[in-house]
Amino acid sequence: MLDQVTDDIAINGLVEFSLRRAARAAGTTHKVLLYHFDGVDDLLTQAVRELRERRIARGLVAVAALESTQTLSAKVRAMWPVLVGEDAWVHDQAIGLMMFDPQRYGELGRGATERYLEVLLSLCPGDWSTRRKLEVSEMILATLRGFVVNRLTSGSNQEGIEAGLEALCRALDREEAAKG
Repeated sequence: MLDQVTDDIAINGLVEFSLRRAARAAGTTHKVLLYHFDGVDDLLTQAVRELRERRIARGLVAVAALESTQTLSAKVRAMWPVLVGEDAWVHDQAIGLMMFDPQRYGELGRGATERYLEVLLSLCPGDWSTRRKLEVSEMILATLRGFVVNRLTSGSNQEGIEAGLEALCRALDREEAAKG
């Protein structure tokens, strides 16, 4: 059922999401959904998490297609198109929900931060200290999120975002080249 609801959200987004719409997508009734989920917010949260996991999996596939010796910046470049790709608009809506109603949807944001940091930590060079990996991963995540917001708010500034991504990658190359 969750996969079917997730597929519906991937196609139709989060606007006007309801238990009845979810039940139609899952081929069941809203009462059955309430038996399996703790309400519409729980179902929505789980579906958004599932979309995030699908997105992360696609990003990791893009990274895996690189040679194993690729730099951290090459891995970030490989993941970026996935982050702004086909279902980015649904994630943009989720960010909006988190910002609009942090009491209700804040856990989605906190969970996303934890999950994306976990992925970024795994992409860092193995010989880095845990602290260094965390600092660089935090920088990457904050910067990419900034690019996502910029993409939403600046309209046609795609060239500026791409230039910013390249600047981030140059900084990552310098960080990777630094000793210590």
